[in-house]
Amino acid sequence: MTDTAVDLVILGGGSAGYACALRAAELGSSVVLIERDKLGGTCLHRGCVPTKALLHAAEVADEIKEASAVGLKANFDGVDVEGLHSYKNAIVNKHFKGLTGLVKGRGVQIVEGDGVFVGPRSVKVGTGDDAVTYTGTDVVLATGSYSRTLPGLDITGRVITSEQALELQWVPQKALVLGGGVIGVEFASVWASLGAEVTIIEALPSLAPAEDPWVGKQLERAFRKRKIGFKTGVRFSGVTQDDAGVTVSLESGETLSGDLLLVAVGRGAATDGCGFAEAGVTMDRGFVITNERLATNLPHVYAAGDIVPGLQLAHRGFQQGIFIAEEIAGLNPIVVPDSNVPRITYCDPQIASVGLTEQQATEKYGEVETFVFSSGGNAKSDILRTAGGIKVVRAKDGPVVGFHMVGGRIGELIGEAQMIVAWEAFPEDVAPYIHGHPTQYEQIGETMLAMAGKPLHVHS
Repeated sequence: MTDTAVDLVILGGGSAGYACALRAAELGSSVVLIERDKLGGTCLHRGCVPTKALLHAAEVADEIKEASAVGLKANFDGVDVEGLHSYKNAIVNKHFKGLTGLVKGRGVQIVEGDGVFVGPRSVKVGTGDDAVTYTGTDVVLATGSYSRTLPGLDITGRVITSEQALELQWVPQKALVLGGGVIGVEFASVWASLGAEVTIIEALPSLAPAEDPWVGKQLERAFRKRKIGFKTGVRFSGVTQDDAGVTVSLESGETLSGDLLLVAVGRGAATDGCGFAEAGVTMDRGFVITNERLATNLPHVYAAGDIVPGLQLAHRGFQQGIFIAEEIAGLNPIVVPDSNVPRITYCDPQIASVGLTEQQATEKYGEVETFVFSSGGNAKSDILRTAGGIKVVRAKDGPVVGFHMVGGRIGELIGEAQMIVAWEAFPEDVAPYIHGHPTQYEQIGETMLAMAGKPLHVHS
């Protein structure tokens, strides 16, 4: 067994790990980045990127189906599944090669293999005489997440998670989706666009239950229009399957049948077998506990990304990786609270939000003001043939504290919304700024004008 010493050892090469590696190398540190699978992690290979490629293909399918509405002649003749996967995989492979070249070009040493944190600042890769221990002045734990399931529910055959859904070589005629959160509604949206009959099963009272209730109502209205079925406030009790399909039982006694069941009940921290608890890291239900500056209870050991309690989003992990590299370098970076992390769900219509829900804002500030601008008053939204709108929450006579948006391609608006919330801007501060016409982001300008007491394209 050999021992290699460097400035920084990072366990996990996903969004959090590779961002930390790039920034630390940029700041002059020697870095070892250990990854058991492929650089880029879940986001690049089994999550964000391939899923959004499928969602774009689904958007194109819908545009073809609706071509006559804009005066064009076109027919949707079905799905070339092999071509669809070739398109998706080409995007993933391109970015994987680019990322690998970028990381290596910064002088980061990439180590492929199963790493185990053995403490106090060391990670061991391999076993026996072939094992190599990498010891850093500092260590970052960033091992990512995995698709959770329910107790007693086996992922096998026609019961699948998002990982298997991404590689399906056929489009289901009838799909059941367990979970109405981000993953569930995104895959439901894809399959419906590609011709499937879809039903979502959600135990909580609405779809997108983590969002402001207004968002859930807008999404449910849109899904009804798209003929995507959903059952909310119902509990799953079991599933049986055979060569022909699956049968799902609900606690109410109702049964549903389909070609497959997608289990989309969230993601857990991928920390089993990584040695964290054994080395003395404080854990809670598989997650690594840190302070607000992402330091664990062990000196010079940090954690980032999906293994840290909070929003499990690639861009949150990416920012945390940069934060840790700058923290180690003594640059005193600012802490971005989870409430200021932008959240986008890429179903059709899209959901985008940042800041507090109305309820959260009421609990924090006591009294709030809200305003909803309907996309029906926005010309570009009409051109795109999308519905929805923007709900804004502000503290009473105070700053804007939350944006909640629903509509086609609405996620592209989240940048300005994030700046307004993060900088604690008042509507009166933003209202004078010019928003290009015709654009969807004019809706932000309209909400700011209305909340500043000078509504224009708003029916009173």
